Amino acid sequence: MANSALLSLGMRAMFANQVALQTVGQNIANANTPGYSRQSVQLTTPDGQYTGAGYMGKGVTVQSITRAHNDFLTREAYATKAIAFMDSTAQAQMNQLEKVFPPGNDGLGHATGQFLNAMVDVASRPSDPSARQVVLSRAQDLAARFAHAGSQLVDLQAGVVSDLKANVSVVNQLAKQIASANDQIARANGNQHTPNDLLDKRDQLISELSQYVQVSTLEAKDGTMGVFIGGGQRLVLGADAQQLTLSEDPYDSSRAAVSITETNGARPLDESVLTGGSISALLKFQNKDLQDARNFVGQIATALSTKVNAQQALGWDQSNPPTTGAPLFAVGAPRALPAVTNARTATGDYLSSVSLTITDPTQLQASSYKLSADPSGTAGQYLLTRLSDGHTRTVVDGDVVDGVKINIGPPAPAANDSFLLEPVAQSAVDMKRALDQSSGIAAASPLSAIVDVNNKGSATVDSMYAVNQKLNTTLAPMKLQFGANNATIPGAVDYTLTLSDGTVLPGTWQPGQPIGNEPNAATPIDLGFELRLNGVPKNGDVIDIDTTKFPATNNGNAKAFLNLQTETFIGKNLLPNGSLTSGATVNDAYAAAMSEIGARVQGAQYLSGVSTSVASDAEASRSGQSGVNIDEEAARLMQFQQGYQAAAKLLQAAQTIFNELLQMGQH
Repeated sequence: MANSALLSLGMRAMFANQVALQTVGQNIANANTPGYSRQSVQLTTPDGQYTGAGYMGKGVTVQSITRAHNDFLTREAYATKAIAFMDSTAQAQMNQLEKVFPPGNDGLGHATGQFLNAMVDVASRPSDPSARQVVLSRAQDLAARFAHAGSQLVDLQAGVVSDLKANVSVVNQLAKQIASANDQIARANGNQHTPNDLLDKRDQLISELSQYVQVSTLEAKDGTMGVFIGGGQRLVLGADAQQLTLSEDPYDSSRAAVSITETNGARPLDESVLTGGSISALLKFQNKDLQDARNFVGQIATALSTKVNAQQALGWDQSNPPTTGAPLFAVGAPRALPAVTNARTATGDYLSSVSLTITDPTQLQASSYKLSADPSGTAGQYLLTRLSDGHTRTVVDGDVVDGVKINIGPPAPAANDSFLLEPVAQSAVDMKRALDQSSGIAAASPLSAIVDVNNKGSATVDSMYAVNQKLNTTLAPMKLQFGANNATIPGAVDYTLTLSDGTVLPGTWQPGQPIGNEPNAATPIDLGFELRLNGVPKNGDVIDIDTTKFPATNNGNAKAFLNLQTETFIGKNLLPNGSLTSGATVNDAYAAAMSEIGARVQGAQYLSGVSTSVASDAEASRSGQSGVNIDEEAARLMQFQQGYQAAAKLLQAAQTIFNELLQMGQH
């Protein structure tokens, strides 16, 4: 009996050390396996057997094989990984967006300057066909630059949709695999031992899922893990996995929206509730950064082309007889996009519609708007939200907001209808040169000013051109006669402007001040033209203003184009008191757009660096507790190897004793 107990002790010791050696070998083999957790053997001593001499030990028992795991550190690794991938994805997208706004000679500002500078030669040689052809070439280049920028943004949008499709597909696959792992774990959980490799596999799958979407987890009593996204939306529960779907944006079919499929239908997931992962970053880039970039470029394209076309229409071209200039540029029209959920007719057409008309391009803002029903329920009143800054106001049919007239219905939209208004988002991608004949450039001013040869002062005509549609050539000829120096304004000279119908308009001229367009003077004058002088007139000096007799050699309107380089006509804001802010020049507006995109790029780079470092530290902390240390495993290998050898010696000793007992029994 005593020898049998000795054999039992040796066998148990060998088995325990063999299991320990096998576990150490498993750890060493998977030292570089992603997601693997270090396993260790839990050994215990069975209760001793009572004898008259006391309790005799029964050796060692392998109680279980457990894995090194820390729930808190694992969840922290999930969360920081999701943030890191969101920020790195945002950085990658912003780096691509930055290329749409190149500085220097490749930028839109330089192309605009080149186009306006070409007008200098036309102003010097208005009848020179080669100078006019250069203007058309520069106009073509300018339009192509804007259109290329627009097409780049379209390509970026297509890339975002493609990436979203790929990410959603991977998320769905991972969700199914997590659900399958849950099922296997639940089945294995009944034997009172943890399926370590399955648990590692599930943790690794959830870690991979965190790359695409922020997750939260909750373990159930049966060992399964519930996985939730988007502020509590169930993705995996037990052995069941929900699926993400990608659909078209409710307003714009070129953009994508993400939803989660539930028993009662698809539930949209906004990027603000996803809070992490590459899908959240892609949605935010699509809905914010990319849309802002389209509006930045579109605002400049619309304001510039409209301003150039307006000045074209105020001049005369080289036709015979001369006519007002035709548009030089064409841009994409403003659009109002109805939501797919808006009320429809039996044939599928939308019941109501909204249209936009640009009334003042200088007040256009780089923004889109959302039009929806007024929560107060007031008939004919709607809520308009400017998406760039969230500013909200109520509007009615025909209201003008930020230089855009909003035409609503008929019939009036239903209570649940909504529209996405894009005054400038489509402008750049559809921009093109609309004028093909160089003779169509309206370089001549409809009116000309001639200094009387008998004048005694030094005043000469610097420029004479139309500035607005109030110009009326039937009021010519006009006679501008200067009087005495103004008694209250130093350096100023009083004058009278006599129109062809006999109307006499008094005024006061100061150096640098235009004549003919003084709406804010003490005696307002707005005849639709500006006459600017060099030198100083004297009492009695006369300047005759008449229709231009030789348009082919007149450069008045060409000089007006040169002023566009320094004129602030982009992004003016209407203040509550009715006044307008100064706005920005073309170069300043483009520089501001570059600066805004550059600041976002730098911010994305900084956040990506910080979040990547935090995620790396979190993963290091997790793997520090659950990862495999080769040096430790080598020491344990030697420890259990010696234990195994000692147990073998014990068995050998028991075998020797047993053999001797047999020999003694034979005698």
